[in-house]
Amino acid sequence: MEHRAARGIAAALAGLGVAAVLLACGGGKTAGEASPGAASAPAQPASAAQAALTVNAVVAVPSAWPRTLSANGSVAAWQESIVSAEQGGYRLAEVLVNVGDRVRRGQVLARMSVDTVQVELAQTRASLAEAEATLAEAQANAERARQLQTTGAISAQQINQYLTAEKTAQARLLAQRARLQSDELRLAKTTIAAPDDGVISARMATVGAVAGNGQELFRLIRGGRLEWRGEVTAAELSQVKPGMKVVLALPDGGSATGQVRMVAPTVDPQTRNGLVYVDLPAAGASSVRAGMFSRGEFELGRSSALTLPQAAVALRDGFQYVFVIEDQSRVRQTKVTLGRRQGDRVEVLSGLPQGARVVAAGVGFLADGDLVRVVEAAAPPASAAAR
Repeated sequence: MEHRAARGIAAALAGLGVAAVLLACGGGKTAGEASPGAASAPAQPASAAQAALTVNAVVAVPSAWPRTLSANGSVAAWQESIVSAEQGGYRLAEVLVNVGDRVRRGQVLARMSVDTVQVELAQTRASLAEAEATLAEAQANAERARQLQTTGAISAQQINQYLTAEKTAQARLLAQRARLQSDELRLAKTTIAAPDDGVISARMATVGAVAGNGQELFRLIRGGRLEWRGEVTAAELSQVKPGMKVVLALPDGGSATGQVRMVAPTVDPQTRNGLVYVDLPAAGASSVRAGMFSRGEFELGRSSALTLPQAAVALRDGFQYVFVIEDQSRVRQTKVTLGRRQGDRVEVLSGLPQGARVVAAGVGFLADGDLVRVVEAAAPPASAAAR
């Protein structure tokens, strides 16, 4: 009896559970009836479901771009002075500067041993004192002879001898004074001084070495000034004018800005190129070094250019294409001709009207006529329009 009662209670509870589930799911409706929420849900558009890519759009707008002219050339010293020994045969006692040092005009670069010159200078000074004493005695004798000339106390021959001795003593004194000046000049030349302000670019002087007459001891970049000598073709030479701005691309990845100082009046008959001399920052003020080979861009002026991001251009079969957005969802592959490049943007010369909306990136995954979903329209950066 107890088992039968338990089975009856379980069956009743199961029936109540099934009824609750049916009420919760159907809301009291039959299985064939549809709910209002399901009937009001909109259907998805076919174009969105078939979109090949979700893209950003960019508008082709004109910008003011600089017109440039490229050239190659080398960096060199504006003027390089060779500092040499003005007299030879003396040992270098001191070398006071090294390569890269900035020096001032008249600054001592090296000194020679002066022992020999000082001894010779002392001898010359002694000879000068002797010549002065001889002259004083000769002048006194000549003066007495002049006083006795009318008295007849001494002969005319003796008077002439005294007068001649006076002139000879004067000449010897002048010779000793000239020799003294020569020895003092030799002593001064044992000190090697900078002929101008600048930077030491080379040093051949070594302490203890005997310098020869005219031997090169130092090289000096005058004023520390450097210049870039760009080679420009004869056809392009007329476009370059003094005062133009030039930007150099340096080997270390940096850049330097210079200004055209002079355009060569002649053209090399072998290469048909002319030189353009560009003033650069002083040596040490930047990473520019004499002897560097660099590429330069002359800024000739500014002109209007229709520009796009380089990522919007696809290269296929040797031609450039962009994808113009039509009807807000379909793209059309359009062939274009490109021109100048600046940063991440490129100039479109032909094939694209101004104001056209094109796919900004990911063009390598698209084909002509594909459906796309445009998320946003990207405006050109302000920096591109201000260039």
